[in-house]
Amino acid sequence: MTRAPLADRLRPESIEQVCGQDTVLAPGSLLRAAFDGGTVTSLVLWGPPGTGKTTLARLLAGRSGMAFEALSAVTSGVKDVRAVIARAKDRREEGQGTLLFVDEIHRFNRAQQDAFLPHIEDGTIVLVGATTENPGFSLIGALLSRLRVVTLQPIDDEGLGRILDRALAERVSGLAGAYTLDDAARDTLIAVAAGDARKLLNVLESAAALTGEGGAIGADVVREAAQTRLTAYDRSGDDRYDLLSAFHKSLRGSDVDAALFWMGRMLEGGEDPLVIARRLVAMAAEDVGLADPGALRIALDAQQAIQFLGQPEGELPLTEAVVYLATAPKSNSVVRALGAARKTAAAHMELPVPIHIRNAPTRLARELGHGKAYRYPHDHPHAFVEQAYVPEELADVQLYEPGDVGEERETKKRWAWWRRLRERGTS
Repeated sequence: MTRAPLADRLRPESIEQVCGQDTVLAPGSLLRAAFDGGTVTSLVLWGPPGTGKTTLARLLAGRSGMAFEALSAVTSGVKDVRAVIARAKDRREEGQGTLLFVDEIHRFNRAQQDAFLPHIEDGTIVLVGATTENPGFSLIGALLSRLRVVTLQPIDDEGLGRILDRALAERVSGLAGAYTLDDAARDTLIAVAAGDARKLLNVLESAAALTGEGGAIGADVVREAAQTRLTAYDRSGDDRYDLLSAFHKSLRGSDVDAALFWMGRMLEGGEDPLVIARRLVAMAAEDVGLADPGALRIALDAQQAIQFLGQPEGELPLTEAVVYLATAPKSNSVVRALGAARKTAAAHMELPVPIHIRNAPTRLARELGHGKAYRYPHDHPHAFVEQAYVPEELADVQLYEPGDVGEERETKKRWAWWRRLRERGTS
């Protein structure tokens, strides 16, 4: 019979053996209260892979005396859910509750998530979901309102070290006393795991198999067992958006080294460089703006270059754009102007276009006076003539406030000059 993987054999049997989740198990926390009181409410465990979501659900079921049922949203369908609910109803008649653990619960669609609601409401099941995705985005509101969210963190190096020590010492692991790790091998294992206990134990088990019937496991063997370090990056999940957010905020904050680091993380994780290029284009307009109008052109050039060259050559113009945007002067006056424009427009949607600047494509429109009193600026000095371009109610509106940084200082001078001309024309 095939032996269970090391990560399963070493699964904690009590909360005292759970490593790296001290915050969510601290006295007074929701989970600690559930363990201490033996009463579990429906909840969702949100965190990266290998942080103990399944283990905590099993321990909660055992502590509360409930039957433990597990489904995976990846492999389970409506038939499986109905079968679990039927068994839970039978147990309930016999006086026993059921804790239903649903792994990857975010993969269930709206209708499948809806199906849990009545059974949570009437107490047939206590639902414990597990997800690597932000439940605020991945779960429907009706279900989320019935669940408490518990956020798990990647296991820190100290916690991974404790798991490693237990694996090497305990008989249940099958490794007890047979293998040793030098400091380099230990550090490599912890680094490869990147906060994931399952990955830590899987690589350790592979390294032990490569070593043979016992002995010293070296760093080279660990690296061979891991093949390559898998970066903690999920292009379909929260990791992608967290890294893009860190990248954008580093650019906005003019920290070129931080921006390059986050770009490197994404590229190493296999991110499409066009995703990075699109963020550069957005950032150039949002955060550099008119302080350096050429920044947008550089960002667009980088996007075009990566499409033309591909990788790895296209990463060089991408890097040029990152350095340029991070070190460019910053202005968000365009963002503020757009926000002010939309807010003002929303409040005055009923105001008509002044008749002298209306379109006059037909004889009827001209007979109605459309465009009749319009004055053509190029017929006047400086290509300027004072006339109303907004309804009278908005005559004093000012939506754009120029900044004093970079090239926008020149824009501000031009803006002020036109304003002076308008003021003279109305005085």
